[in-house]
Amino acid sequence: LAQSLRAAWAILARGGSAVSAVEAAVTVMEDSPHFNAGHGAALTEDGRHELDASIMDGATLAAGAVCAVRAIRNPVRAARAVMEKSDCVLIVGAAADAFARRAGLQIVDNSYFTTERRKQALAALKARKAKGTIAMATEAERHGTVGAVALDANGNLAAATSTGGFNNKPAGRVGDTPIVGAGTYARNGVCAVSCTGQGEVFIRRVAAYDIAARMHYAGQTLAQASDAMVFDVLASHKIGAGLVAVDGDGQVYAPFNTLGMARGWIQPDGAMHVATHKDAIEVGPA
Repeated sequence: LAQSLRAAWAILARGGSAVSAVEAAVTVMEDSPHFNAGHGAALTEDGRHELDASIMDGATLAAGAVCAVRAIRNPVRAARAVMEKSDCVLIVGAAADAFARRAGLQIVDNSYFTTERRKQALAALKARKAKGTIAMATEAERHGTVGAVALDANGNLAAATSTGGFNNKPAGRVGDTPIVGAGTYARNGVCAVSCTGQGEVFIRRVAAYDIAARMHYAGQTLAQASDAMVFDVLASHKIGAGLVAVDGDGQVYAPFNTLGMARGWIQPDGAMHVATHKDAIEVGPA
């Protein structure tokens, strides 16, 4: 987490864009085996990886996304390429892999994403399913997403999200991560949001956009809008949910209704904080 935060801060501290900052932060997490994105992503029920990612520029409302990709080392970079180098918002599957290759992004074998931890998780979930105890699986066993939000020196907001989906998912399943307004949203002067949880519910609830709408139209604060979404709307579906968000004034908020959610943030003075459960710790300057 600290490495991811520092990668983003290095860009923001020199006057770089929020879009570049969230891309950098998510790229670090995609390259780490500790998160369900990129290297270390969840496995489908047939033992392969299908990855999703999106990015949104709050200044222009431009967005890009890829889903069900199997060969792009850093899907968030492909999402940005879709946003900036195509007329599309979302490109899918093999076509997205081919687009990334043409864009000069790093292409890898699907096995690159596999870790022993994910193989064990897949085996455990298959065993639970065979025994009829799949409902007892924890959120950590089933889900996981990485995301980043940022406000830059020019007042521009951005958000990016990346995931391998849930463990043991059917091939071809796509959740909220690459759906603009569901798992990712950014609008200058309002907020930038990146979500995690059971994607099907986030899609139906248009979760990320709903937070922005509550703020823009109903005058709610970031905390009020986010709490309503996580603890009322999404909790009514009896799912684990969380998000990271920042508003146009730089206020950061990261609510979750699970036992924990790994998260971190950097204040304008460079103080860096990380947390996995309730209490955050300061880990020094960025």
